[in-house]
Amino acid sequence: MVSILYIYNVFDLDLFSWHYPLLVLAGFIAGFINTMAGGGSLITLPLMIFMGLPSAVANGTNRIAIFMSAFSATAGFKSKGVSNYPFNVYLGLSGLIGALIGAQIAIDIKGELFNKILAIIMIIVVLIIVFKPKIDSIQVTERLKGKHLLISLLAFFFIGIYGGFINAGIGFVIMLFLHYYNRLNLIKVNATKVVIVLIYTTGAIFTFAIAGKINWIYALFLASGNFLGGWVSSRWSVKKGEKVIKLFLLIMVFIMSVRLWFFNN
Repeated sequence: MVSILYIYNVFDLDLFSWHYPLLVLAGFIAGFINTMAGGGSLITLPLMIFMGLPSAVANGTNRIAIFMSAFSATAGFKSKGVSNYPFNVYLGLSGLIGALIGAQIAIDIKGELFNKILAIIMIIVVLIIVFKPKIDSIQVTERLKGKHLLISLLAFFFIGIYGGFINAGIGFVIMLFLHYYNRLNLIKVNATKVVIVLIYTTGAIFTFAIAGKINWIYALFLASGNFLGGWVSSRWSVKKGEKVIKLFLLIMVFIMSVRLWFFNN
């Protein structure tokens, strides 16, 4: 018993804190939303800010959950033989360079300004979620080489900057670009997307970790919920639950964006 309590003290873990079960729940919801519709960070990121974490620390901590989700999805696609190598790695590395820049910006920016930027982004992203353009299957030749590869590398450098900065809602941008510009079918879009996110997120984690902007205990609980939510939602009907998810996002984003914009102290 003494040794167990010692371990908890080392990690500064309060067994009776309500934060930890709430983080698991929020992570579960975020993982569920990310798999069904996207935008799970719109829940987890402001929640950790409300819990008292500085904006940069909440941002850095959220990356662990994002990494775990992308890692699990990448492994899942690979186990089914779906891969777009080396195209996905090229874009991931380009995004990685951008993410290093974006993460540093997120660390250096003042917390109050970051919160207001987040509030605006939350509203924009939830509108995309609700009114996102329909993506249909396309039967055309993929565009992965030559000038198309060069343009894609440049595009994902800037996408990586945003991903390193805040990441919320970036999945929609990546999906639209890969589908309409690179002409990938939807299965390859998702398989490529998770690899790109996995690669550039490692850069963001490194940057936040070096600056001491990750709460590893919070990250552990959040990531565990995120992983579980993704696993459950992958077995759930998208059509059956999407309307409820959209309504939930609309309500929560409105409340959280008002809180972020007007109440920063």
